[in-house]
Amino acid sequence: MADIVILNGTLITFDEARPEAEALALEGGKITAVGSTAEIKALAGPETKIIDAKGGTVLPGFIDSHVHLFGGSVELDCLNLYGVEGIEAMRAAILPYAEANPDDRLVFCVMADYDILGTGRTLTRHDLDSILSDRPLAMFAPDHHTVWANTAALEATGLLQGAEVDAGSEIVMGEDGLANGELLEPGAYSPILDLTRHGGREMLGLTTGKDPEPPATPEQRKMDKDVIARGLAHCAAQGITGLHLMDGNRYQLELLSELETEGRLLCRCHVPFHVKGTDPVERIAAEAPALREDYQSDMVKLSHVKMFIDGVIESGTALMLRPYPGDLGANDNMGDEVFTQEHFTACIQEADRLGFQIAVHAIGDAGVRRTIDAYAAAQSSNGTRDSRHRIEHIEVIHPDDIPRMKAHGIVASLQPGHAPTGHIFPPGAVSQYLHDDQIEGAYAWQTMREAGVPVVFSTDWPVIQMDVMDTVKAAIAPLDMGEGWTDQTQTLHDTLASYTRDNAWVEFNEGVKGQLTPGMMADVVVMSHDLNTLPADQITQAQATTTIMNGHVTFQR
Repeated sequence: MADIVILNGTLITFDEARPEAEALALEGGKITAVGSTAEIKALAGPETKIIDAKGGTVLPGFIDSHVHLFGGSVELDCLNLYGVEGIEAMRAAILPYAEANPDDRLVFCVMADYDILGTGRTLTRHDLDSILSDRPLAMFAPDHHTVWANTAALEATGLLQGAEVDAGSEIVMGEDGLANGELLEPGAYSPILDLTRHGGREMLGLTTGKDPEPPATPEQRKMDKDVIARGLAHCAAQGITGLHLMDGNRYQLELLSELETEGRLLCRCHVPFHVKGTDPVERIAAEAPALREDYQSDMVKLSHVKMFIDGVIESGTALMLRPYPGDLGANDNMGDEVFTQEHFTACIQEADRLGFQIAVHAIGDAGVRRTIDAYAAAQSSNGTRDSRHRIEHIEVIHPDDIPRMKAHGIVASLQPGHAPTGHIFPPGAVSQYLHDDQIEGAYAWQTMREAGVPVVFSTDWPVIQMDVMDTVKAAIAPLDMGEGWTDQTQTLHDTLASYTRDNAWVEFNEGVKGQLTPGMMADVVVMSHDLNTLPADQITQAQATTTIMNGHVTFQR
């Protein structure tokens, strides 16, 4: 007798032997049968839970292969400034929020656009002081590579006079010799995050990769687990059954394992070992294998090493092959080096030698090239294996480097919603930071796919919203950017595959998940509509109605 049967669906199975069907049965955390509604209905007993898909698409549970779970969960409760423009609109949003949260040491806002004051006008501490001067106030850019802080926040953290920061980070100084409020990269803004409700613990896995010091108290651990549990519920509501975290430390692994024990872990979580540019190569062998050995379950797994090679385009910190155009290229600025190339390559070689999959944040064309070079060096020194190493983002790539990605078996881990064509960020914003001839390799999803490069999709939540169908729309119905921009439209099937089957493949789990096939894990999503019948630009009408992970319903609308 089946535990759950799903009937009257339009199945996308990603099983070449049976690509389509109407129904499926689940038992003991596995898919046990796929077939017609009549065939599967016959497997139901008195205790079977029956789900009527009502013609909606049924497919493997979505896997978001690039998220920041702890930070995203925390930001669900922060003041979101997405779409807010100008000082007056900022004041109207921030002051009531500050009044409603009098006990917060820091009034913290997220999703503040780089051009929130208008194109080319950078926020300063003086702008924020004009909104709130008697309490620390700070705000995150959507990409989480820049924080803007008011004078009170800079004074509270000892940053007003400037400070020594890690390579690739910068406290931007004003003409008066004091910090102007713009803090670039974690090495500069981490002290600000220490003032948040969670004391910066939500970002430690990204900013340092280390555990809280001093260790979190029992009360803090409970607070952190509860907020992650809310974030997991938010993910499950989008039809997500698996997550690849891109920030991690033992503390997060412990919290996730405790949530599993408590029955509150609603998504399978792959967690990285984070290597910073300030870490010695020896740290990888000293710490990563032991952590991997401790966390190898189907639910919580340390699976990869995460690194950064550069920053982001909008702040001029992404590594480029030549100086940025306009003011961003002043003093021949080509971006900020997070690692020296020698140290970066040595870390890549060591992580590869130890058998880890590696995921590298590389946004600029030089950052992408340096990462390919390092992966090639690892293959040369350690031999070629099925490593499925990844490059995250690839917002600009030199066309000559696309065949090199295929030759070295590198996976393109992309976020369609990040692109100016993606309906989320202002469409004209990025163009001002790129030379005309770089556009050919900008957000080149389909170009890479057609070249045979494996492509997987994700959100980078909370950089953009977790909503799966917003990302699907960004891929299948991108904005037309006009002359100079190549059409990178994805097919619906390729997009859904890159969000399910291929994300299972990139985590080395293609044999157990990512398809609706008997014997596979019972990770399934039922959608409200038949996705094949919706016009591409209306795909966001669809939403998850039921999410099942490991044979258990984790969300039902």
